[in-house]
Amino acid sequence: MERRKFIKLSSTIGASCLLPIDIFGMLQKTGLENCLEFSNRKLVLIQLAGANDGLNTLVPINQYDTYANLRPTIKLNNSGSNGIIPLDNTLSIENQIGLHPSLTGFKELYENGFLKIIQGVGYPNTNKSHFKSTDLWLSGGDGNTENFSIENGWIGRFIEKYYASTLNSNYPIGIQMGSGNDSILFHGNEFKNLSISINNKDSENYYSVVSGLSGNPPDYIPDSEYGEKINHILSVDNSINSYSQAIIDAFNNGHNSVSYADNDLSNQLKTVAKFISGGLKTNIYLVTLPGFDTHEYQVVSDESHLGDHASLLNELSTAVNSFIKDINNQGFINDVIAVTFSEFGRKAKENSNFGTDHGEVAPMFVFGKSIKPGIIGTNVNLNEPNEENNFQLKTIQFDYRNIFSAVLQDWFGSGNSILDMSLYDNHLMSGFKNTITKNIFKDEVIVPFNCYKNIDNSVIEKIILFPNPCETYITVTSYEKMVSIYIFSMDGRLVYQKLFLQNLYQETIYLESLQTNTYIVIVELINKEKFQKKIIKV
Repeated sequence: MERRKFIKLSSTIGASCLLPIDIFGMLQKTGLENCLEFSNRKLVLIQLAGANDGLNTLVPINQYDTYANLRPTIKLNNSGSNGIIPLDNTLSIENQIGLHPSLTGFKELYENGFLKIIQGVGYPNTNKSHFKSTDLWLSGGDGNTENFSIENGWIGRFIEKYYASTLNSNYPIGIQMGSGNDSILFHGNEFKNLSISINNKDSENYYSVVSGLSGNPPDYIPDSEYGEKINHILSVDNSINSYSQAIIDAFNNGHNSVSYADNDLSNQLKTVAKFISGGLKTNIYLVTLPGFDTHEYQVVSDESHLGDHASLLNELSTAVNSFIKDINNQGFINDVIAVTFSEFGRKAKENSNFGTDHGEVAPMFVFGKSIKPGIIGTNVNLNEPNEENNFQLKTIQFDYRNIFSAVLQDWFGSGNSILDMSLYDNHLMSGFKNTITKNIFKDEVIVPFNCYKNIDNSVIEKIILFPNPCETYITVTSYEKMVSIYIFSMDGRLVYQKLFLQNLYQETIYLESLQTNTYIVIVELINKEKFQKKIIKV
């Protein structure tokens, strides 16, 4: 395909790219050559823009009567050809789920072991503005004051720290599709205003940079921090043809093994599959399906299986089903996972316009062969919504940052330092193999501990203490087998010891009996190395 024709095709989708990285060169520098297989891993983020109605996506069968009372007009039928699809009859009665009838593709993926469902995902103090809540999800923030105004994205910060900032590769680490606007998700701490995109306005130059820098470079570059950033952008400009060539080559060399539906999300995922098939080394993709703000006509009167929400879920289900089949057929399924997210859920109670208003928690879906299929969490409690709380489902089973930290850590091999830089300390789950989400991935695909990378691109420290500060327990995790653990008070008193842990890499210590204070933890490994760390008991 000619470059001009490719750009014209891509402009109908909309895409933006992130910084290129020489992964192989970096691994050589860090001595992690034996971890090269993990550099091929891909993450596809699927944004359901507008706030998906989780309660009509996953219906708690055990509470169907309560569900029907909350939604007498828009409730899905409990039986019949147009009724909810029972997901898994092996689940306990209290966790039986019915899928929306449009999600036949999800049902097939679940039965084939390619789908993980995560219940009750949200963040503290949900902000119900679409714009602000979307920014919070993309930036790694929440509704608390100290985490409310983060100005860049968790993926951008992750790329800056995990892949460093070398610019000697000819491909982008990240590609955004489905929108001509640059997502805050890809903005880093250092390069807040850098975005490379394909759109109708720059078909000759292939990209645009915010701040008005496209076309000819400026005549004067100031000797300042701002000038340094302009020079950086111009250096990216100089390498843009190699980006273009890498993407065009992948598009030309790639192919699709299945037929996709003719809709926007299918076209985006079809292109992603073709890029992967064609050998593009990009690691992170963002695709978008808008329209989930279903205040009105979420359903068709008297036919709740039809309507705007049904059409959106059908587009999602068929597109993802085709994408997973495509990459599976072509042999790339072990290197790719896809994750859905939406800025918030919908109220449990219907409104008077055959729709639903802004809510709080909602489910997430993870797709791939490398995930452990099944369900994390329990059905939402429909006795929770009431007039006093504006009929909201408020209980958060999983902070969304908990899910994404598991992806960055277990899938990509991000060390704790990078996690804390990417999702900040407030992500609540910094620590090796956090116990809540460790069952998202199959054990054999989780990145080995010795392949983790820190901020300085070196192997992560050998002893991890989490959480710290701690309240009731501390988990000690080691790169090598432990033989002893001691905890001392600051005045030298031994308050805990455990010896001869030859078979343990991780030990949880309960601290309810200890007073609020600072303590010293000493760990001896099987190779006789000893490590000392402080913990704070609150």
